Parts: sequence; structure tokens; C-alpha cells
Amino acid sequence: MPRVVITYGVEDVERWLRGKQERAGAIGMTNGKNVVNHVAQDGSNRIAVTSDVDDVETVMASTASPSAEVAAARQRHGVVPPLTVST
Repeated sequence: MPRVVITYGVEDVERWLRGKQERAGAIGMTNGKNVVNHVAQDGSNRIAVTSDVDDVETVMASTASPSAEVAAARQRHGVVPPLTVST
């Protein structure tokens, strides 16, 4: 199972961390497992989310063109585009 790493900026790290359950649920909708949040140790507002996924293309497509629900969650969590997906 491939692992993806999604990196992006956030407005406020603490606010973003409070949304962990919701993010894990959204990633789970793309068959993501073992979702882990990572915060930059340099004090910046850069973060990463790693997840094992069944289909990398589905994750890339949903990251590039999120549903209205996911776009609203990103706004609530203070996500700052662009999002970068790596495998």
C-alpha cells in the first residue's frame, strides 16, 4: 500500500491540530489508513499529513479538486494552499 505525504501551510498550528479527527475522517473517505499529522519543528506554520492509501490517483484528484465539504473543512482548519502530494 503506497504512502502519501501531503504538505501545506496553515494559519494557526493549534487550530489545525484541533481538527485532527475531522481530517482523519476525510482522508478515510479516500481509503486512507494510518493517518499521522506532522508539525514543523522550526516554528513555521508548515505541516504534513501522511497516510497509507489504496489509490494515489484518488488522493491526488481529491486534493486538487476538493468537494464542497472538504473545501469548507480546509477553511475551518486554516489550510493555506497550495497542497503538495508526494509518494
